[in-house]
Amino acid sequence: MISKANTIIVDDDDSKVWSLYDAGPKSIRCPIIFLPPVSGTAEVFFQQVLALTGWGYRVISLQYPVYWDLLEFCDGFRKLLDHLHLDKVHLFGASLGGFLAQKFAEHTHKSPRVHSLILCNSFSDTTIFNQTLTANSFWLMPAFMLKKIVLGNFAKGPVDPKMADAIDFMVDRLESLNQGELASRLTLNCQNSYVEPHKIKDLAVTIMDVFDQSALSHEAKEEMYKLYPNARRAHLKTGGNFPYLCRSAEVNLYIQIHLRQFHGTRYAAINSDMVSAEELEVQKSHLVNSANDQ
Repeated sequence: MISKANTIIVDDDDSKVWSLYDAGPKSIRCPIIFLPPVSGTAEVFFQQVLALTGWGYRVISLQYPVYWDLLEFCDGFRKLLDHLHLDKVHLFGASLGGFLAQKFAEHTHKSPRVHSLILCNSFSDTTIFNQTLTANSFWLMPAFMLKKIVLGNFAKGPVDPKMADAIDFMVDRLESLNQGELASRLTLNCQNSYVEPHKIKDLAVTIMDVFDQSALSHEAKEEMYKLYPNARRAHLKTGGNFPYLCRSAEVNLYIQIHLRQFHGTRYAAINSDMVSAEELEVQKSHLVNSANDQ
């Protein structure tokens, strides 16, 4: 994997540490940043970091400190972007990461910091989890109990080998999180909140989801489509909760297609010298995928 994660503190509280991998050309001022789900760490997007930096993109994959409310998270994330001297960014958020990406875009809409969004297996309203009443008590629960709650959303029953490996990897990542990290993420995931779409309606959005079993209900997916009627849709036949791990080639292709609309602008996430080679690869992947679908 890409060396060791950098750690950055941007709050007055020294215990609030952001961990991140920042790979690819530092000359890029509008990189794509990956935000993990409840059970994830910065490492869960290693397939995206390796592939996209190989094509000349600047990619940042990060892990949040312990934040207990959305306003605190948004303020901390804004300070992190300031620290990294990043004016605007593209955000890829998985599940909770996608919800936080939308809330950050909404929070900064008067002075925009988000140029586009890719929302993978994500949601726009926390009430879908029916946990808003218990959200205020997660901080009291021991780590093993919190892990049990998260594991309850992982796929059960037979899955293909790549999906089984992805689940094993995410279980391993879950084990690495302490009680505070887990409790705070579950609190953000479940405390009563929803996205106000009129504040972010002008953003370029791609909604990525799977057709097989995931923690997201059909209603939650439909709600996302309604909220972003002009969004591009990236559907994967299979992939479960963690398609970025077990269907990384397809996910990476959809990310490239999303980012391609910004090539040649100041919001490009790719080194301009690399564009032609990257274009050829996207076209090649398109042909292969089309052939596989037939």
